[in-house]
Amino acid sequence: MSLYLDLARQHEPQLLQFMKDLIATQSLSSQEGKVIKRVQTEMKKLGYDEVRVDPMGNVIGRIGNGKRVIAIDGHVDTVDVGDLKQWKTDPFTPVLKNGILYGRGTSDMKGGVASAVYAGALLKKAGFPKDVTLYVTGTVQEEDCDGLCWQYIVKEDKLRPNVVVITEPTSLRIYRGHRGRMEIEVETTGISCHGSAPERGVNAVYKMAPIIADIEKLNARLKPRKPLGKGTVTISHIRSRSPSLCAVADGCVIHLDRRLTVGENERVAVRQIQNLPSVKKAKAKVTVLTYEVPSWTGLNYPTKKYFPTWEMPESTKEVKVARAAFQDVFNSAPTVGHWTFSTNGIATAGMHGIPTIGFGPGHEHFAHAPNECVEVEHLVRAAAFYAGFVAHYGKA
Repeated sequence: MSLYLDLARQHEPQLLQFMKDLIATQSLSSQEGKVIKRVQTEMKKLGYDEVRVDPMGNVIGRIGNGKRVIAIDGHVDTVDVGDLKQWKTDPFTPVLKNGILYGRGTSDMKGGVASAVYAGALLKKAGFPKDVTLYVTGTVQEEDCDGLCWQYIVKEDKLRPNVVVITEPTSLRIYRGHRGRMEIEVETTGISCHGSAPERGVNAVYKMAPIIADIEKLNARLKPRKPLGKGTVTISHIRSRSPSLCAVADGCVIHLDRRLTVGENERVAVRQIQNLPSVKKAKAKVTVLTYEVPSWTGLNYPTKKYFPTWEMPESTKEVKVARAAFQDVFNSAPTVGHWTFSTNGIATAGMHGIPTIGFGPGHEHFAHAPNECVEVEHLVRAAAFYAGFVAHYGKA
């Protein structure tokens, strides 16, 4: 057994209790204050050299003061629970059964946060690398606006690591990128009139109907591109506007979730929508949305809802170090892949060009699902890997 895996097993009871506390502390986006303070308390208890909460509300723990700067990041916010009838246990009462821990945020992604925090403790116990500075970040508002926290950390906190490890769930695989995404609205306008004589007006919903059909066809035309697969576009919401329920609608808006693969960007995606025959005929307005919601501290940091695609080639130093660390810690070869969903990597790698890799406990398919869970063994192994990665990167 490797040193870091052995130390992680020794810390399992404390790690598990910390994880249970995180699950029991509800933390929807922009409501993370209590869980941030819980993470801050644990970092201080474990002897981090510095622990602070920035103006946005991200908790940032530091160990060491070397030239090689590593950040291990996990967001502390979760989505809501949805239909409680679909849950077999209370989402905020951690339940441990047969080595599996159940509760909201177990896979997405308080497990990654807990394991990352304890990786710092393992490194201090083993002897912290001399030439390394480690930051462990518990970040906010990711579920509402992935990457916003790291836009702030890089631009305002002036923290720019040499490498970032994203702890979103990977089933203990090494991930090296994912598709980007955008949020787009398409709006049609009409002329209202009394519903008893609809021919007197122009119905904006009818103008939207062929646009909806064209967007479905556009999604079918999008081609897969290696290594991230197919870009997609889907309508996630539709709403209309009229003076009353007895009137013709004079406005209609659809919300598009656009996933971006290799070679796709904001300009490409917007033009694809603008060039649809139905959009041109309806003279519809196409808008890339802006996120403008205050964090739990009250800070508002607006950003366009365009989140770039990113991918780290196999040949990069960071992927090679991750492979070597995995082999050393677990005495086996890793599986390397990509996420289906989006992470804070859209900011670290996609916007700021910081080398980024992913490794996390839990499984992507449990994200946002009822009966979310994570294996306790995953928490232990993730903590061991993070410590091993830091040690290997310090020598690379």
